Amino acid sequence: MTVVLAGVGADTTNVGTVAPLYDDGRFEYVPIPEKTRETDEEETFGSWPLRGRKGVAADLTTRIRPRPIGDDDLVLSGEDLAGWPLHRDPNFEALSYGEHRAGYVSRLRSLEAGDAVGFYAGLSDGDRTHRYLIGSFTVEEIAVVTPETPPEEREAILERFPENAHAKRASGTELYREEKAVVLLAGREPGGLLARDPVRISDYYVAAGNERAQYYLRERVSEKLSVVAGRENMTFKPAYECSIPAERFHELLGEPGDRPVDEPA
Repeated sequence: MTVVLAGVGADTTNVGTVAPLYDDGRFEYVPIPEKTRETDEEETFGSWPLRGRKGVAADLTTRIRPRPIGDDDLVLSGEDLAGWPLHRDPNFEALSYGEHRAGYVSRLRSLEAGDAVGFYAGLSDGDRTHRYLIGSFTVEEIAVVTPETPPEEREAILERFPENAHAKRASGTELYREEKAVVLLAGREPGGLLARDPVRISDYYVAAGNERAQYYLRERVSEKLSVVAGRENMTFKPAYECSIPAERFHELLGEPGDRPVDEPA
């Protein structure tokens, strides 16, 4: 494989809403809530600026569910919401990304330097929510921390990924989800968060044998990106493996500030 597509960003499961896609093609990227206050991340819902209008991420919702370990019922609103830290993952400024979801770890850890990661998120134009490619980066380095990784090796890895959200919430050399493997990726250009015109990669319909409509990967996108693995149903943001060359993927997605809007949607 040369490209992995990863589902990211806050949505109805943790902030009760979906980030907006504006009429002029601009959109908001809002990271998910951090699961713990114990993080070095300085950005909060009250400080994260919106890109398409005045305001901050806290203005998009009235309550969030951080879902920390052992307290899935925690709900925050008001000043508590505004002061809650973001799990800034991916970090598009530092080009850093980390994952502990098992289905993601297995795909991401197989990438090599020069491959690419594309990021998609749910966005709403006011009528319908869809999944959109919102950014990417080229892989520079990959490291995996497991429960068996010695403390000295963990320390060295975390020091190489200082802007990664998983490193920021680590307690010494102990990661937040200590029982899980975590893959950390450092990126390089080409890459970044798109300025506007994200690429829609989902359709919404009732599949044969189902009673309700759900989100599915668009057939033409699957063909153009040469998707070789990953569930067709996109409702729960699966990771996809693509065999398209990384260079061609970046050409189709375009530069963060100047995407060719007719490709590949």
